[in-house]
Amino acid sequence: MGASKFLTKAQQRSIVAAIEEAERNTSGEIRVHIESLCAGDPMERAVCLFDQLKMYETAQRNGVLIYVAYQAHKLAIVGDQGIHQVVPSNFWNAVKDQLLADFAAGAFVDGLVAAIRQSGLQLKQYFPYQSDDINEQSDEISFGE
Repeated sequence: MGASKFLTKAQQRSIVAAIEEAERNTSGEIRVHIESLCAGDPMERAVCLFDQLKMYETAQRNGVLIYVAYQAHKLAIVGDQGIHQVVPSNFWNAVKDQLLADFAAGAFVDGLVAAIRQSGLQLKQYFPYQSDDINEQSDEISFGE
């Protein structure tokens, strides 16, 4: 089964709606990438995808990629340099730990939605939403195989 078939259209809409909601709290940009397998280190793969998706193309360099390889049971959260210049080194740990727990419990979509919302709330502290904020990245889920 290809990664794009892993989620129903309704599940995909729930995740996109969570991204839209989270981005109403922050000028940060959140994306989700889902694929089935990851042969190597998930953080290395996420950084590669971050570059391929041009997540660095934000004015404040505050893009975030949540990467999931569902069959490989791997995930990573990558934030751009603008985020890492102002947040503590363990900034994503709580989101990642909760996401892993949700996945282990079989709550894939609910876990992703919660992680997206939590990411938006955390980013709000450092990158609050501005009245002239524009959506600099797609809210749609990207898929690999």
